[in-house]
Amino acid sequence: MSAVAEAGRAALAYEGLKAFEGLAAASAGEGRDPVNAPMIRHWCEAMGDTDPAYEGPDAIAPPTMLQAWTMAGLSGYAGRAGAYDDLLALLDGAGYTSVVATDCEQEYLRPLRPGDTITFDAVIESVSPLKTTKLGTGHFVTTRMDVRAGGEPAGTHRFRILKYAPAERDSVSAKSAKSADKSAEKTADKSAGAPGASRKLRPRPVVNRDNAGFWAGVAEHQLLIQRCRGCETLRFPWLPGCNVCGGLQWDTVRACGEGTVFSYVVMHHPPFPAFDPPYAVGLIELAEGVRIVSNVVGVSSDKVRIGMPVRLEFTRVDAELELPVFRALEDGEA
Repeated sequence: MSAVAEAGRAALAYEGLKAFEGLAAASAGEGRDPVNAPMIRHWCEAMGDTDPAYEGPDAIAPPTMLQAWTMAGLSGYAGRAGAYDDLLALLDGAGYTSVVATDCEQEYLRPLRPGDTITFDAVIESVSPLKTTKLGTGHFVTTRMDVRAGGEPAGTHRFRILKYAPAERDSVSAKSAKSADKSAEKTADKSAGAPGASRKLRPRPVVNRDNAGFWAGVAEHQLLIQRCRGCETLRFPWLPGCNVCGGLQWDTVRACGEGTVFSYVVMHHPPFPAFDPPYAVGLIELAEGVRIVSNVVGVSSDKVRIGMPVRLEFTRVDAELELPVFRALEDGEA
């Protein structure tokens, strides 16, 4: 099929997709549980959020939990409208069978408190024209959910997905790309010229005025933790202000380097050229009490366990980038 014909088919199909805009995705939906302290506690523990506003008799729920109270689980919820399922089925039928969540936006109108009953309505807000991305070609679908607590507006949640057909390369292109990749790998290996240099460059960290001091510490083989000068609360990752007292003045303390695996995941997919799966990404609880996300090294990924003791070290991944990682310790190792 010619490019002109494909464009014509896409335009014709898009008119049908546009017809879904404004249709209900959920009507008079009800949260499966009222806002409650146990869910708030689990959320805060997972996020490492110790804000006192989320505890005690006058507790409120973290605002970012807005969507959590509307989730239906695998069984679904009463009030779900068929328009959203019909839209996804139409996209599936057109060959856009893959899906990825791209982003969400939230607006908060009032705090949620334990005991609040949650109701909501959702609408298909927009369907984009055909877009081409690195993942493939497809349409962005945005839904807007209006959340109420005890019948009062509490917030708005917009959620956007991409329904797409995965990009494909023909055999000739694939062979050419593979050959080019091998050539690039050889060039990268020669140019890196440092122990542990990767076949491909690792993604660069975003360094800005709020975290530049952390990366300056890494360059000196120091893991620096912010400390509020007002209440002396330690915080990580680096933030411009204290999340306990709101103070803007801070200094740093140097982590001793000891810690344990608080949680972890083993990455298998998607594979990236600069990484060699499977590998373990751990949420490390430092001896100082804060947590950091980093790689767990020194053991195979299937040997990593929650509670495993680890020790900080620094590894050079290419000629320009050095990163903190955590080496698993044997039982009883000092």
